[in-house]
Amino acid sequence: MDQEINVLALVKGTERFVFLFDDESRSETLTMLARYASNPDLSFTWYDAAVLSQKIRQESPASMEVAAHVNAETLKNK
Repeated sequence: MDQEINVLALVKGTERFVFLFDDESRSETLTMLARYASNPDLSFTWYDAAVLSQKIRQESPASMEVAAHVNAETLKNK
């Protein structure tokens, strides 16, 4: 049985935040984004969490990898 894995990534300077999840674990991934955003030791912000959360909720599994790459490049350049 093959299971598709979604990839969502954010590049911030030298840091890389990469989230791998299947369709059944989307809610757990959203929770993890909030945990990262609330951690003062990380540069991962609430804005980052909001943007990535929106991608998780709106994108179909087939387009997640492309959307994540585009989103990461956009955020990296801000």
